[in-house]
Amino acid sequence: MAADYYALLGVSRSASADEIKKAYRKRARELHPDANPDNPEAAEQFKELSRAYTVLSDDQQRARYDQFGEAGVGGAGGGPSMDDMFGGGGLGDIFDAFFGGGGGNPFGGGGGRRGPSGPPRGQDMEVTVAIMFEQSVFGDQIPIELKLPQTCDDCEGAGTGEGTKPVSCSECSGTGQVRRVRQSVLGQMISTSPCTRCGGIGEIITTPCPSCRGEGRVTVDKTYHVDIPAGVVDGSTLRLTRRGAVGPRGGAPGDLYVHLRVRPHDRYRREDDDLVTEVPISIAQAALGTKVVLTTLDGDEDLVVPAGTQPSHQFVLRGRGVPRLHGRGRGDLRAIVQVEVPTKLSHDEADLLRTFAEHRGEEVGEHGTSLFSKIKSAFS
Repeated sequence: MAADYYALLGVSRSASADEIKKAYRKRARELHPDANPDNPEAAEQFKELSRAYTVLSDDQQRARYDQFGEAGVGGAGGGPSMDDMFGGGGLGDIFDAFFGGGGGNPFGGGGGRRGPSGPPRGQDMEVTVAIMFEQSVFGDQIPIELKLPQTCDDCEGAGTGEGTKPVSCSECSGTGQVRRVRQSVLGQMISTSPCTRCGGIGEIITTPCPSCRGEGRVTVDKTYHVDIPAGVVDGSTLRLTRRGAVGPRGGAPGDLYVHLRVRPHDRYRREDDDLVTEVPISIAQAALGTKVVLTTLDGDEDLVVPAGTQPSHQFVLRGRGVPRLHGRGRGDLRAIVQVEVPTKLSHDEADLLRTFAEHRGEEVGEHGTSLFSKIKSAFS
């Protein structure tokens, strides 16, 4: 024998709609599956409770139930109806009961309607900023200035004029949702969508705030101080939660995405976590050795170049590179030797080099004349 719907809710048969709603909210909190994850009996009782509330919160269904019992609301007859198979109210209502809307929503309105979805969240914002090479290596805090919709101070985000309040939307009766019912081969199918008149908020502003014109927000100049982590690379994006545009009429703010562009350095380039630079020295310095001052991002460093150093030789300074963004320590600094060959020589410089070449048994050209030119002239 089916349980009496009034008994399930714990109310009398003469209970008002408000009494039925309050009783249902209390019992729904106790029996909701989320509050009883390991109790299948509670889930079944919650389903029966939702079925009872779906019927008794609707005036027409309640009248048929009072007159005919469950048979009057699809609970009896030759075969099971869609309401019987899914606990009452069709597929739409059982989904509503478990996921926050419809007649089974203990916190929403009665009559099988969803509650208002509330003010929409604000937009996510994006900004691109250029930072110095050193800032990307060592990190820094930089100011970012942009224009953002922020909460209106005059109405504190409500969007209403002084001394006024919003009124319930007549299109959705304050629920923020519009429900549409259609018949299909499976029975009654119910779909809901945000109300287009109130934007899903459930309220209409009749006297808007003159400062924000009912938006609850105004566009202002905003400055954020953003922390740049050490080791970021060109093209990195930082996400600042809730630093975007404020939503209309008190809606939550969106996020702010900061895209970083790293300016190139005049001496250094980056390869993964290593810093790479080139050290120009002369032929004599490469042959005889020298000591040069290497300007690093941490300060000047004396670099000893041994005699006989070859072009493209790398000197590695351990732990003097870029801090590892997702690890510990730093990369290395690699100084690559570039031996520069003079393009112009004085007569004395040329004579010295020619003497050097003769001692080594090397064939060289006359000063100002290439060896190729001498060979060419011999055959002219």
